[in-house]
Amino acid sequence: MSTADTAETSDTAETADTAETPGTAGPAPAEWRRLDRRTVLLAALVTAGVAAGAAVPTALGLSGRLGYGPAIAWVLTGIALLTAFGAGTDYIRWRRTRYRVGADRVELHTGLLLVKKRSLARTRIRSVDLSAHLLQRVLGLVTVRIGTGEHTDGESTLELDPVPRAEGERLRRALLERGLTATPGGHREGELVSLDPRWIRYAPVSFVAPALGCAAAGAVMQVSDWFGAQGQVIDWVGDRYRDTSLLSVIVLLVVAGVLVGGVGALGRWAQLWWNYSLEREPGGTLRVRRGLLTTRSVSIEERRLRGIDLVEPLGVRLMGAARVDAITTGLAKDDEEEQGDLSTLLPPAPRPVADLVAAAVLRETASPTGAPLTAHPAAARGRRLRRALWTVLAPVLLLALLGALLTPVLLWIALGCAAVGLPVGVLLARDAYRSLGHTLSGAYLVTRSGTLRRSTAALERTGVIGWTVRQSYFQRRSSLLNITATTAAGAGAYTVRDADGAEGLEFASEAVQGLLEPFLERVPAGE
Repeated sequence: MSTADTAETSDTAETADTAETPGTAGPAPAEWRRLDRRTVLLAALVTAGVAAGAAVPTALGLSGRLGYGPAIAWVLTGIALLTAFGAGTDYIRWRRTRYRVGADRVELHTGLLLVKKRSLARTRIRSVDLSAHLLQRVLGLVTVRIGTGEHTDGESTLELDPVPRAEGERLRRALLERGLTATPGGHREGELVSLDPRWIRYAPVSFVAPALGCAAAGAVMQVSDWFGAQGQVIDWVGDRYRDTSLLSVIVLLVVAGVLVGGVGALGRWAQLWWNYSLEREPGGTLRVRRGLLTTRSVSIEERRLRGIDLVEPLGVRLMGAARVDAITTGLAKDDEEEQGDLSTLLPPAPRPVADLVAAAVLRETASPTGAPLTAHPAAARGRRLRRALWTVLAPVLLLALLGALLTPVLLWIALGCAAVGLPVGVLLARDAYRSLGHTLSGAYLVTRSGTLRRSTAALERTGVIGWTVRQSYFQRRSSLLNITATTAAGAGAYTVRDADGAEGLEFASEAVQGLLEPFLERVPAGE
């Protein structure tokens, strides 16, 4: 059953504003509140901005038929009508929206023809996050998202958009600090770490940079197609490199894409992480604040923290840095951001800083992710080498076959792919093997794997609710297995990959005693 107890009705009458009759037993109900009425102004400004952006290509298209004067008049009229419609729609939403925070429940009523009444039990609330885009920040407003941490198509989250910043902070404190007691431990409260602007150097080496470069090239082609100039753009680029070899053109385009993507990655990093800070509040709540144009405030209760995940993408790892993510329950998914962004406690930072933050978050003297790991058998390395060779050779053989049937050009391409892909594949396979490891460190089990994205997860042993043991045919021949710790937090499963069969089962049995024993057969000593 969903933790977000919801109800809908088609009544148009607002029944939420009724108060208890005199003489009724029990405490007086909480006061119903409205959203901030400046939401109408926000809706008008946003609609006008969107309409103005769409008006430019529209005006250019109409000017060829009607002339510039009539085209501009039609466009301005359209902007005014769209703005009025957006503001009017939001005014109705504002008039028909009420919320209140009672002793036991948070309630939200909204809707005109179809009135939607929703409520969350306060005991089930796991997150109260605040966000504010640029216009909201100018007006001193925030959006409040109250969630239970369950993923049930939005039914487990109430959104108050917008309320004054002071009201948002009041709601966050009231809903998260209710009934909390201080978490034992010797680590300090207050700010644990704040932004070092030098960390921005790790942004261009992330996998986001090439993706943004490709997106920028696609955007140029799309916009030029809107204006009917895509052919001219292609011809212009061709004229500039007419006397340049094809290989040189490809290299130049790749370099240009990387540079553009790097600039985009810097901008994205600044937008996400500017003004970043991580602090521990009284009562045991970790709070992450960040954002340049759009600010975010994400709160994580320490009693729901089950560990941390030290994430090292390849480029970041080569520069000696790492990111720290929380393994926690009750973190609601935001439609605007990926789950990883919401659970991130520290952006890519120097590895010593990441270790210190991980230890402070877990209230440990040293981070369990720094503990020495048990190496995996050599057979695990062989599996990765074979997998890398097949990944490279499969397309090479296909290109060679097509080259023999169609054109020798494909043979040269196959040769180039083999010359570059084989050494790179072998290096990545060996690195993937060196990244494998697992151990027990105090109250945590630790597992590490990955090369393009190396992950070192330290999971509380008490947070493990089950084990899954998998062994493929080829793993059985090599006496290897995958053993997965199942938990209600974070990704939900953390796997020790290609461990020695006997050693992996012994590790799981020792990590959570009594959970795996009923399924194990102990071989008497000497047999």
